[in-house]
Amino acid sequence: MKKNMIAIIASALLMVSCHNDEKMVSALNDYSHSLESNGYHFGDKLELPKEVTDNVENVSISFGDKETSNLVVDPKFFILGDNDITFHIKTKSGKELNQDATINVFTKNQEKNIPYQIIAEYPHDPENFVQGFQMEGNIIYESDGQNGSSKIVKYTLGTTTPLASTPQADEEFSEGSTIVGSKVYQLTWKSRKGYIYDKNSLKLLSEFAYPKGMAEGWGLTYDGKNLIASDGSKLLHFLDPNNPSRLIKSIAVAGSNQTYKKLNELEYHNGFIYANVWEKPFVLKINPDNGEVVGIFDFTYFAKKNTKGENDVLNGIAFKGDNMLITGKNWKKIYEIAFK
Repeated sequence: MKKNMIAIIASALLMVSCHNDEKMVSALNDYSHSLESNGYHFGDKLELPKEVTDNVENVSISFGDKETSNLVVDPKFFILGDNDITFHIKTKSGKELNQDATINVFTKNQEKNIPYQIIAEYPHDPENFVQGFQMEGNIIYESDGQNGSSKIVKYTLGTTTPLASTPQADEEFSEGSTIVGSKVYQLTWKSRKGYIYDKNSLKLLSEFAYPKGMAEGWGLTYDGKNLIASDGSKLLHFLDPNNPSRLIKSIAVAGSNQTYKKLNELEYHNGFIYANVWEKPFVLKINPDNGEVVGIFDFTYFAKKNTKGENDVLNGIAFKGDNMLITGKNWKKIYEIAFK
């Protein structure tokens, strides 16, 4: 009789344990889904449901090749934007449970709308499908895309007559470009390689392969130390200009309530990265230290004047002193604006 009673009690305890585990799994599943819609900031704590905390012995989080038992949204562990993580839970009954979740991390400060005024207009060759755009002195250096017509070209601001031009092979699709000393670096879209030219003659000097983790070539700029490239994702990749195949670091770009993807033409100026969002009439002002979007330029006015189809979108950022030059794919104009 005593043995039967022990068996009954053990069975009851097992049933309670199983029931608790089921409740915990259900609660954790609901919680993980809520994380995808909730926005978190660095420093916030992940508050697990009571059904979990009452029955858990140990909880940890893994993200890529990192793991931590600290349930605080720490910038050493998380990045801005979406973070795909896994909760690892050891229950009081000795079971080990795993639950995938996505944690969206946003900035605490809202992006500011940056006012501006138009200073001047200049002609732009409407045949040029702008992918990369920068200015040095009074010379525009422009990378133009499309298979069969990709090239790197330079001309004097105010004219459309090329001072030098180098075409690419028909199968290539040119993307972002930037100036580094006496050279011009240029990306391609899907070929996973870039080109380096002599700045004066635009003679091709060499080429380089993309580092692992950078799938495509979109925008490119230079901060005086590193090349900064975008690949259509939320990430900006910092590359070694002496060896662009070497990835130094990557940062994610986000604002107060969203992650910014499709970062296209890039420009670095006075400590900030400027990036247009492909197919959107916006240019972002980004803190290069952490990827925080601190400001937004709304260029809807220019887009409406120049965008007639799907492809002729805003895509060109350069600086003339402290004024910004903007243009787009197949646009007839370059606009100079001053910040108010």
